[in-house]
Amino acid sequence: MGRGQLRIYLGSAPGVGKTYAMLEEAHRRLARGTDVVVGLVEPHGRARTTELIGGLEVVPRRTVQYRGATFEEMDLDAVLRRRPEVAVVDELAHTNVPGSRHAKRWQDIEDLLDAGITVLSTVNIQHLESLNDVVERITGVPQRETVPDEVVRRADQVELVDMTPEALRRRMVHGNVYAAEKVDAALGNYFRVGNLTALRELALLWLADKVDDQLDRYRADHHIDDTWEARERVVVALTGGAEGETLIRRAARIAARGRGADLMAVHVMPSDGLIGANPTLLAKQRLLIESLGGTYHQVLGEDIPAALIEFARGVNATQLVLGASRRGRLAQLFSRGVALTTVSQAGSMDVHLVPHQQAGRGRTAALGSPLSRHRQVAGFVLALVGLPLLVLFVRLLRDDVSLATGELLLLAMVITAALVGGMWPALLAAVAGFLLLNWFFTEPINSFEVNQLENVVALAVFLLVAASVSIVVDTAARRTREAARASADAQNLATVAGSMVGNPRPLIGLLDRLLETYGLTSVTLLERSPDAPRLPGSQEDPSVWSVVACVGERPCLTPAEADVEVPIDDTLSLALSGPAMPAEDRRVIEAFAAQAALALRQERLSREAASAGTLAEADRMRTALLAAVGHDLRTPLAAAKAAVTSLRSDEVTFDADDEAELLATADESLDRLSDLITNLLDLSRLQAGVLGVALRPTAAGDSVARALDELGEPAREVTVDLPADLPRMDVDPALLERVLVNVIGNALRFSPPGRPPTVTGREDESVVELLIIDHGPGIPEDQRDRVFVPFQRLGDSGTGVGLGLALSRGLTEAMDGTLTPETTPDGGLTMRLAVPAEDDDPAPGGRVVLDERPDDRRGDDVPGRARP
Repeated sequence: MGRGQLRIYLGSAPGVGKTYAMLEEAHRRLARGTDVVVGLVEPHGRARTTELIGGLEVVPRRTVQYRGATFEEMDLDAVLRRRPEVAVVDELAHTNVPGSRHAKRWQDIEDLLDAGITVLSTVNIQHLESLNDVVERITGVPQRETVPDEVVRRADQVELVDMTPEALRRRMVHGNVYAAEKVDAALGNYFRVGNLTALRELALLWLADKVDDQLDRYRADHHIDDTWEARERVVVALTGGAEGETLIRRAARIAARGRGADLMAVHVMPSDGLIGANPTLLAKQRLLIESLGGTYHQVLGEDIPAALIEFARGVNATQLVLGASRRGRLAQLFSRGVALTTVSQAGSMDVHLVPHQQAGRGRTAALGSPLSRHRQVAGFVLALVGLPLLVLFVRLLRDDVSLATGELLLLAMVITAALVGGMWPALLAAVAGFLLLNWFFTEPINSFEVNQLENVVALAVFLLVAASVSIVVDTAARRTREAARASADAQNLATVAGSMVGNPRPLIGLLDRLLETYGLTSVTLLERSPDAPRLPGSQEDPSVWSVVACVGERPCLTPAEADVEVPIDDTLSLALSGPAMPAEDRRVIEAFAAQAALALRQERLSREAASAGTLAEADRMRTALLAAVGHDLRTPLAAAKAAVTSLRSDEVTFDADDEAELLATADESLDRLSDLITNLLDLSRLQAGVLGVALRPTAAGDSVARALDELGEPAREVTVDLPADLPRMDVDPALLERVLVNVIGNALRFSPPGRPPTVTGREDESVVELLIIDHGPGIPEDQRDRVFVPFQRLGDSGTGVGLGLALSRGLTEAMDGTLTPETTPDGGLTMRLAVPAEDDDPAPGGRVVLDERPDDRRGDDVPGRARP
C-alpha cells in the first residue's frame, strides 16, 4: 500500500475556521463513500464545531496519567488498527504528554501516512518553526508548540483558511471563539487588529513561497526551461563598473511596476579571479540593491552570457536588465559583446539594454609595465647596448656567421631583455635585432637591402617571433604580479571580514586594522550634514562635518585635512593621515571604506533594535497589564458594586443574614482590590529600586503560621514539618509573609486532591531554606524562568494578573534571599525559599534598609546595621 496524502488547513490565528473547514471536507468525503474517522478534534467549546463532529465516527481517546493529572490524547494504535481511508487529526503542532509513542502529534501523523491513511489536519502560522520568533515579536506571546516548516511544506495540499481581522474580531464578540469572560482580554491583547493583520500577511507570504517551491519542482520534473511569468522577477547584471547604480535603479523601477516582484542583482566573476571588478563599486552596489529590497548574488563563469542566462532561468526570471556595451565600434566588428550575445540567447525572457555614460567608450588598456623602473631601465640597456655589443663580438669572432646563427643569438638577447625589462624593452630589442641582422648578416652586407626572398622571410619570422615572445613574457609577468596582488588584497579583505565578526564594535576594529595594515597615523570616518551645501574642500565650513569614529593620534576634522580622502557616499568620507601610498592600494582602501559604512550601518541598526526592543517590551508589559488588571479590577469591583447596590435598593427587603452576606461579599471584593493595588505598587517600587525593607530576626514557624492563617480554610490541609532547631531568619517579617502566602497559595491551587502541599525547612551554611513542596503537574525546566515574569501565567486560564511569583522573587531578593523552582522527586514542584540566617552578633533594634539602585547612596543616616 502506498503512502497516504496529507492535507493541511493553515490559519493566521485561532478562530478563523480551520477545524470547521477540515470537518466540512471530512463530511464531503464521507458523502462520496470514503471511510472517514475522527482521530482527534478539539472543538474548544464551539457549538457549531461540535455539531460537525457529531456526524462522524470518532475513535475514542486514550487517557494518560502524568504527575498526578489525567490527560487525553489521540489513540494512535486504535486508529492504525481501524485503518480508515481518511483520518481527521486536529492541531498538527500539538505536544503529546510524556509517555506517548512520539513527542509531537505530527510524528503520529507520519505513522498514519506511512500506513497508507490520508490525514486532514490543521495548523496556525504562529506554530511554524521559522516564524515562531517573528510572531512572538509581533504579538508579545511566545509559542511553545512548534512544527518544522518542512513537515508542512511536504504536505500534498495546504489550504489557507483566510479571514479579515475585523471579521475575526466580530466572531469573537459574538462568542463564536472564546467564552464571554475571555473575550475582552483577548481582543485587547493577542487579537488586536495590527497583530491579526501582520499574522495574515505572514500566512499569505509563507503560502506564496510554498507555491513557488511547488512550481519550481514541477518545472524541474518536467524539464521546463522557458520562463513562466507567474510572478515578476527582475535580474540586473552588474559588471562592477560605475554604470551599476544606473542599472540597479532602472531595474528597481521595472520591478516596482509589478506588485510583489522580486529584484535580484548578479555579478559573474571569472574563475581565475584576476580580471575582476572594482570591489568598492560592487560593495556600494550591493548596499544599494539591498536597500531597495533586492538580493545580491555572485556566480563564477568563463562564458558571461551563458552564466547570466543560466542564473536567470534558474530563478525563473521574467526580465533581465543589462548595460549597453562599453566596447568600441571597432571591437564590435570582431565580437558582438556580452549584451548582444545575451539578447540572442535569452529566448522568451525580456532583456532591457540600458544606455549609460560609459557605453561605447571601450575599456582602458593597461599600458604600463608591471615591472619596477630599475628592471625596465636594465631592459632598455640590454636592447640599446647589449645587442650592438653582441653583434660586434660575433663579427670579431667569425666573419662568416650565418643568418640562422645570428637570428638565434639575437633572439636569445630579445628574450633576455623581455625577462629583465618587460614588453617595451623587448619590442625595442626585436626591432633593433631585425635591423642589425639585416645590416650585418644579409646580402648585401652593410646595407638594409635584401636580395634573397628567403632572407626576407627569415627576418620577418625573427621579428614576429621576437615580438610575440616579448608580449608573452610581459603578459606572464603582469599576470604573476596581478595574482600576487590579488592574493595580498584577498588576505587583507579576509582580515577585514574577520575583524568584524564577533567584534562588539566592528567599526573601530575595522579602522584599527586599516591603521595597522598601512602604517597610518590616524584614520577618521567623517559624516557630512545632508542639508549643508556642497562647496570645494578649501571653502567648506568644517562645522558641517562630524567625526563618527577615529583611531590613531589626531583625527581629521574635515576631508581637506587628510593626506588621502576616500569618499564613500554623499554623506560619508574616510580621511587618512600618514605616509603616501601606491595607487594600487587605493582599491583595497576603498573596500575598507565600503565595509566601514556597512559597519556603521550595522552599529546604528543594533542601537535602534535595542531601543525598539525596550519599547516593545514596555508595550508588551503595558498591554499585558491592561488586559490582566482590567479583568482583575472589574471582577471584584463588579461584585462589590452589586452588593452595595442591592443593599441600597428599596425594591427588595433583606433579612439580617442576607445583609451580612452582601456586606461580606463587598468586604472580600474590596480586600481583593486592595491586595491587587498593593502588589502593583510594590512591584513598581521593586523595579524602581526604592522598596523599604526592615530586617529583624524572625522565627520560620511564626511566619509560616501567619501565612497559613491569611490563606484561610484551604490552608488547613497543608502539612508543616519544620525542624525544632531551625535558626531564626534575618528577614522583613511582613514581606516574608507575603512571599509565603503567594507561594503556598500556588502550591494549594495546583495540588491534586488528597495530596496537600508540605512546608519544611533546613539550615545550610548560614542560610535558612524553606521548602514548599507540591505534587501537582509541575513546570517544565525550559518554562521556569517565565513564571517569574510579570503578567505571565502558565498552566492556567490566564484570568489573573500573574504578579504573585514575580513579586515574590523580587521581595525575596530585596531581603538578600533567593526563590528557586525545583522538581519534586516523586512528581510536582518544589519552591526553595532561601534567606539569611540570624547574625550571631546583631545590632540592637534590627536593620532598616532602603533598597535603592546600585549607583545610589545607601542612606547612612538610617539607624542599625547597613546591608553588606
